[in-house]
Amino acid sequence: QVQLVESGGGLVQIGGSLRLSCAASGSIFSRANMGWYRQAPGKQRELVAHITSGGTTSYLDPVKGRFTISRDNAKNTMYLQMNSLKPEDTAVYYCNLVSALGRDVWGQGTQVTVSS
Repeated sequence: QVQLVESGGGLVQIGGSLRLSCAASGSIFSRANMGWYRQAPGKQRELVAHITSGGTTSYLDPVKGRFTISRDNAKNTMYLQMNSLKPEDTAVYYCNLVSALGRDVWGQGTQVTVSS
């Protein structure tokens, strides 16, 4: 059974940086498409960044140029480097894995708070 564990969230000032990590158990990581989602209070969950098994990336427009998604298949880990953080980036961030067979797995979430 695949499990995802996020880490790296926290409180940061406006303009600061954080790096989120998502560690996956199991052997399907390298063949899975992965994504980072976020959900702010009172809002729907949204896809922030996505990376395919082949390494192709895509981003939500408001984070383009500030966030970078990456993966290390040898470590079964996905990352989200977040720079120039803004208050509107405050949310719970979730990692998501969709396996080659369509299995959909979510992490427990990590809180990111950007304050002045």
